[in-house]
Amino acid sequence: MASLISSSPAVVTTLLFLILSFFQGAVAGITFTFTNRCGGTVWPGVLANSGSSPLETTGFALAAGEARSLSAPAGWSGRFWARTGCAFDASGKGSCATGDCGSGEVECRGRGAAPPATLAEFTLGGKDYYDVSLVDGYNLPMVVEAAAAGCPVTGCVADLNDRCPAELRAGQGAARACRSACEAFGTPEYCCSGQFGNPDTCRPSVYSQVFKAACPRSYSYAYDDATSTFTCAGGTDYSITFCPPRSGTPNSQKATKDPWPRPNDVQLEGDSWLASLATGETDGATPTAVASFQLQAALAAAAIIALLV
Repeated sequence: MASLISSSPAVVTTLLFLILSFFQGAVAGITFTFTNRCGGTVWPGVLANSGSSPLETTGFALAAGEARSLSAPAGWSGRFWARTGCAFDASGKGSCATGDCGSGEVECRGRGAAPPATLAEFTLGGKDYYDVSLVDGYNLPMVVEAAAAGCPVTGCVADLNDRCPAELRAGQGAARACRSACEAFGTPEYCCSGQFGNPDTCRPSVYSQVFKAACPRSYSYAYDDATSTFTCAGGTDYSITFCPPRSGTPNSQKATKDPWPRPNDVQLEGDSWLASLATGETDGATPTAVASFQLQAALAAAAIIALLV
């Protein structure tokens, strides 16, 4: 190896760069980008799960049309949601009409959302797991997209406040939201607790089916895993959009065969990916992200072998 270093320093420098790039990519975190397409300001809340470090903020204001990104370390897990109807003074003290975290501040500081609230949940790792949950009710539409090609889009684009059964409705105006049956009635069969605390005994209710019909890719009750949890190769970035634009006209056709365009794709004609999301159409996932990671691994391995020869 000494002779290689002395005779080909440029080659060695290149190989070392490849190795460092690979290991940096393997341990680097990811970026969550939040975009507000609602008609007014929302206040996203951030809660890290036990064992995960807090992100740089646990709550912030996001004006209509504004976007903000947060970095998360590898292996992070937690949830995001949007608070609405908030009133905070100059010192950041106040509360929100929906999704309030009870901290009395813009920052949630380790507190979760008071239901009803639409939640985006993530567990990052070698394989990422993510979902949009209506188990704690609904306050506004939300969509989650992965930057990697082939990873499913998920979320709820429907306005469930319009479809909410009368007995689940909560609040008016900025406080308008749709409660879960568990919150509304508090019984074990709706809360999947007690003797109903397993997937064999806790089944979809007439209320969770209303949620599922409107948002087929979102969690509608506690054991709705099979059609509601999605995966993507670890290391990709994610976007969370509040109040995403509705799909195009009912007769709009897909411009491509891929029902899940990524945010940077040229083709978004008729918002066809949102139409697919609303109908729960299956996706043709491709192993692009996995292949990319494998290529980096191969390059690093080749570099190490070359140095040792």
